[in-house]
Amino acid sequence: MSVTLGHSHQVQLQPSGPFEKSIVQNTIQQELKGVITFIAIIWVVFLLEFVMPFNLLSYGVTPRTLSGLWGIPVMPFLHANLQHIVSNTIPLFVLLVLLAGSKARSWEVVAEIVVFGGLLLWLCGRPATHVGASGLIFGLIAFLIVSGWMERRFVPLVIAVVVTFLYGGILLPGVMPHIGSHISWDGHLFGAIAGGIIAYLTTNTSSLLGVSRRGEKITMTQV
Repeated sequence: MSVTLGHSHQVQLQPSGPFEKSIVQNTIQQELKGVITFIAIIWVVFLLEFVMPFNLLSYGVTPRTLSGLWGIPVMPFLHANLQHIVSNTIPLFVLLVLLAGSKARSWEVVAEIVVFGGLLLWLCGRPATHVGASGLIFGLIAFLIVSGWMERRFVPLVIAVVVTFLYGGILLPGVMPHIGSHISWDGHLFGAIAGGIIAYLTTNTSSLLGVSRRGEKITMTQV
């Protein structure tokens, strides 16, 4: 482990096995708590739909309307019925845990997929009110597949593909247009597009930073 001070000093630290192992365990526990909390909030919002004096589902993403913009961050927390939320809970939990175990900035990735995918849906989606976390799920699947392929991390890639099959067939049918369908296939599509683009940009940025840091390290050792 090394700590860089300014531009010309580098301190080498010998890693402490038990200490670093403890840090990793604490990080995993914190990430797992975050995932459980996120899923719990989705269920709490679902239960609130039965007691609130107004219809929470009306706060989903309604394309090309001002009020629909508010639905972009809210959409993943709204579900139409019990079957809807149950079918989303397990794949969302698995994918969030997988993302947290493979990326340091996992919650930033989640927020980016929600916002970018939601904006695409708001701009180009069908004139309906879209609710549910399935857009985020398809975004996470695409993110893990693209980043896993680009970074040669095949375990997350394979698990993401398996989840895709278990979630409801292969990825393609979920994002294909269905005339008159009550399923937000366009939400799936734009979520997947957002996840793929974010994975591509994130992976390329990380690669460039890695090259830059290696160059700086070589320069400092020559000073």
